[in-house]
Amino acid sequence: MIVNIHAAKTNLSKLIERAEAGEEVVIARNGKPAVRLAPVKSPEPTQGVGEPGAPSWFGALRGQIWIAPGSERPDEELTREMEDGPIVPPDDVA
Repeated sequence: MIVNIHAAKTNLSKLIERAEAGEEVVIARNGKPAVRLAPVKSPEPTQGVGEPGAPSWFGALRGQIWIAPGSERPDEELTREMEDGPIVPPDDVA
């Protein structure tokens, strides 16, 4: 189906329904086809590594990154400095 812009503005809801039903709807300007109405396809739920519906990038680097053993444990000295020390260094420290 080809409709001109004026008819499309007047009947947009009906044209959208027809496009969603699978009918090809083309809107013309000065008798020349300009655009086509098409339904938007809903994205399929992605299933990454782990939970169903996880983002598709979840686990994408599995096997490509190495994490050193023990790196999950925080450094006790650094933790103590962060907890006990000043947030901003004193002005006399260069």
